[in-house]
Amino acid sequence: MKEAEIIFLDGPHSRWKEFKFAIKTVFELIKGFRALHFIGPCVTVFGSARFAESHPYYEATRNLSAAISRLGFTIITGGGPGLMEAANRGAKEAGGRSVGCNILLPAEQKSNPYLDKWINIKYFFVRKVLLVKYSYAFVVMPGGYGTLDEYFEALTLIQTHKIKDFPIIIFGKEYHKDLLEHMDQMKKDKTIDPLDAHLFLVTDDINEAVELIREKSIVPFGLRPKPSVKPFKFLFETR
Repeated sequence: MKEAEIIFLDGPHSRWKEFKFAIKTVFELIKGFRALHFIGPCVTVFGSARFAESHPYYEATRNLSAAISRLGFTIITGGGPGLMEAANRGAKEAGGRSVGCNILLPAEQKSNPYLDKWINIKYFFVRKVLLVKYSYAFVVMPGGYGTLDEYFEALTLIQTHKIKDFPIIIFGKEYHKDLLEHMDQMKKDKTIDPLDAHLFLVTDDINEAVELIREKSIVPFGLRPKPSVKPFKFLFETR
């Protein structure tokens, strides 16, 4: 018996809406590129917006980011509260540069007060492009859906050689233990290659994290101390 021919569903099509969305996306990218062009080599810190200042993860993020800042990197985050604030605060207190890519949400997420420079972005995927574009290492602190989304985005780009082999640090062994067990299961089921398990470091040790960034980010990519440039006062330049 011959099966009845499938009648496919139809839906709305608006070429004008698609065109407007494309233009908005390009504008957001250009706005981000122009705002962040001179921020220098960065380390991106991912983490939850929901941990309070009193939480141990806040203090750990603050201390780790300060230590990374002393290597000469700009610390860049999603620009919000919680562990993002802790990372920006650590950089600021260490005398480093602190940058945020804040996302515009219906329940407004305000930029934290420890930013030297920030930009407000409408689309999550554009923000992820910017957080990846300027970074030579990624630090994954405890977080929720957004943090894991950002972590796996960076990990997939490295795994598939869409970006360079930048170091990824998962900080907080206890918090991430179930995630790591699941990744072990993926390795057993051969949904990832055994070598993929070497694309990241899991640690609770700030010194170990800093040394990995020094070893895998500074020397291999030819990063060097930036010479001091004297501003031209007649052009109204400042440092």
